[in-house]
Amino acid sequence: MKTHFPWPNGARGALSLTFDDARPSQVAAGLPILDRHGVRATFYVSPAGVQARTEAWKQAAQRGHEIGNHTWTHPCSGNFAFVRANGNPLEDYTLERMEADIADADAWIERELGIRPQTFAYPCGETFVGRGEKLQSYSPLVARRYLAGRGFRQEYHNHPLHGDLARLAGTEADGASFAYLRAQINRALDEGCWLVLVAHEVGEKQAQALSATVLDQLCAHAMRPGSDLWVDTVAAVATHIAAHRNR
Repeated sequence: MKTHFPWPNGARGALSLTFDDARPSQVAAGLPILDRHGVRATFYVSPAGVQARTEAWKQAAQRGHEIGNHTWTHPCSGNFAFVRANGNPLEDYTLERMEADIADADAWIERELGIRPQTFAYPCGETFVGRGEKLQSYSPLVARRYLAGRGFRQEYHNHPLHGDLARLAGTEADGASFAYLRAQINRALDEGCWLVLVAHEVGEKQAQALSATVLDQLCAHAMRPGSDLWVDTVAAVATHIAAHRNR
């Protein structure tokens, strides 16, 4: 069903491109494509990923890209082998430990990049700490600290009037074809919704990657004249939605 919402400049829907983990291919291959098309993206970084290329990330922010928080240690469920190897499972976390992890990353990003993150991305798209009867959502913590919190691998798009900004749906772009992503954009336009795409690497050979060719096609399509699509950062779109909800 079509959503009647006042998107800017008569747009029928919104798109945000997001990238996780501050991987090197994002600044090496992704940023030149984004900048060439005038697309402002959101990069959810952890300090470990930024440290090798701090100046490049500072320049990305100066060019209008958003730098968001992706935690200090990237905790996910112990069902992942890499998490068990790191000894960092969410099942062992408390809300207090999670808040400290997030706060440490915020402080580091502000100190090193001069930016206070406005939005957050849940590592692995998981929003809980603990297990069983002690399991708790940490989305309320994210809601208190940020304009928005982005998930991963959801099946729906974000409804500007009814969706939860602290639990935004993220649609996976890694490995996707341009035809698939164009269909997702068309669906968002038809529904009047906000599509938030999630990628990790940018390139042709890496695992968990959005092809650079597909990214180029996607940006050209999204930014073409008459596309009826508003393309901007997660913080910009979330700010617009929140302002209209509060009227």
